[in-house]
Amino acid sequence: MLTQYPRWAQFLAKKYLSRTLNQFILHGNVHDLVSVGDGSSTNNFLRLKTFLAEDFFGARDIVIFYDRSSGIYFRDQETQKDFNRALSGRDTIAGTDYSKKLPKDPVGAFSVLEQYFRVRLEQKKSIALIIDYAETIIPANEAGSTGTEDRNALVYLLKWAHDPLFLASDFTTTLLTENMADLNRSLVQNPYTSSVRITLPNEDERLNYLVNQIHPDEFEKISKVPKPVVAQMTAGLGYLKLKSILSNAVENGETITFQSLTTIKKELIESEAYGLIEFIPSQSSLDAVAGHGNVKKHLRSAVEALKHGRRDVLPMGYLVCGPVGTGKTFLVTSFAGEVGIPMVKLKNFRSQWQGVTEGNLEKILTLLKAMAPVAVMIDEADAYLGDRSASGDSGVSSRVFSQIATAMSDTSNRGRILWFLMTARPDLMPIDLKRQGRAEEHISLFPPDTLEERVELFDVMKKKTNLKLSEEYVPKAVKKDKTTYSGADMEAALTRAKFRAASQGLEEVTPELLDDVFEDFIPPTYPEEVELQTLVAVTECTSKALLPEQYRKMDREKILNRIEELKMTIR
Repeated sequence: MLTQYPRWAQFLAKKYLSRTLNQFILHGNVHDLVSVGDGSSTNNFLRLKTFLAEDFFGARDIVIFYDRSSGIYFRDQETQKDFNRALSGRDTIAGTDYSKKLPKDPVGAFSVLEQYFRVRLEQKKSIALIIDYAETIIPANEAGSTGTEDRNALVYLLKWAHDPLFLASDFTTTLLTENMADLNRSLVQNPYTSSVRITLPNEDERLNYLVNQIHPDEFEKISKVPKPVVAQMTAGLGYLKLKSILSNAVENGETITFQSLTTIKKELIESEAYGLIEFIPSQSSLDAVAGHGNVKKHLRSAVEALKHGRRDVLPMGYLVCGPVGTGKTFLVTSFAGEVGIPMVKLKNFRSQWQGVTEGNLEKILTLLKAMAPVAVMIDEADAYLGDRSASGDSGVSSRVFSQIATAMSDTSNRGRILWFLMTARPDLMPIDLKRQGRAEEHISLFPPDTLEERVELFDVMKKKTNLKLSEEYVPKAVKKDKTTYSGADMEAALTRAKFRAASQGLEEVTPELLDDVFEDFIPPTYPEEVELQTLVAVTECTSKALLPEQYRKMDREKILNRIEELKMTIR
């Protein structure tokens, strides 16, 4: 029978059968369906609480549910009648009126339940208690800020976990929550409590669901995408989300296509993550990136490795650095577009409320693992990620740093979650994130310094800005040897040329007007800051082959001394 359960349920059963624990925290994908069966077309898909009450704890004499909204409720009428009889006896002795109106608050409910449990356990009854939305009952608070009700509810749960009568009997408490970080740490770290993660379904499990839910002939009527491809493209979605996609196609007559599936998946995952992640559209490939020839060649090797399933040869992550305006973000999104994997950006997951930040990040990391392969872009990483020594926020920043660092170094994610940390100041990032085993490859980008690279940048930006020239022409300023333009500079100059042409009533930009604009254009210059960003990028790069020729032979000690001088000057 155990082999018909999902892996997490088998693990839970083995833990309980060890007879050393009776309290479990189920966290993760707790609001989805559970697949029960041997993986064939006869699998059943049940709600988690239904699965626990009727299947997993199906042989228990008593199964009781509790949450703040519904209060105490029961698996069957027989249990409810038995509970009411016991409560009536208590009311007679204690003068209470609980048999007519059960308390919904945790402390009142737990007090009533404990007396009932002790009586029935002494009668050798087997009992399971399932507590939903556990984070609302024992939330993650600092000890000093925990309210009286929360503390008392916590004491009940801790007491039940190691009470001799409860441990010796067939009794189990199961707490359900999406994010374990939302729970009080005293319970999570309690040696008498075990946590079990319920993961999102993998590709094989999603395919099995599609096979179970709809006949092949019916599926062909609503989808232009084969079932195996749908299963592959829906990474990061649970069974209920798949059910929603199928229902929408059947009920509204909207055929499932590659495009519609991509759009629906994006919307569903962003809503599932409470807006904490954002999909970055990537319509371009590395062909659209101007210059950076050696870098593009290096990244294309990674693309080939991914396409051929050689995830074992890929780095855990990339650190992409270089002066502002060198196209770090565009390079990374173009890489994702070329390899054909989704690119997501972490949004602001920090919160002013205690424990919420860590819970948000746990949710994000769980989704990323389920969406694999996926690329994760973190811009301004030096400011965004913080470090382990951060203080002044009750340790939140250091815990966030630890969560991300741990996720980045998880070797099971190699080639599945590609981290791209981008910054103009890699020297401000903690070594913990830049070391081997995390952001292993350090790629540095620089403005184009050869004529060919400048002309290539001009051509790419001309297409990007949709600049219409009266004839093919490259501005004289671009051809000058001493001239340096970043991608942002070039785009700004071409946009100004379009504006100048429009103000003169011209449909196209003439060579004369283009030359005038480039001669007049003065990019914002912060020479010392740019020099500092350039030099730290040179020292950060982990491959000589990726450095422009002019930087390969520079004396490293002189560079480091100059960096220190610039830091003192800028401060």
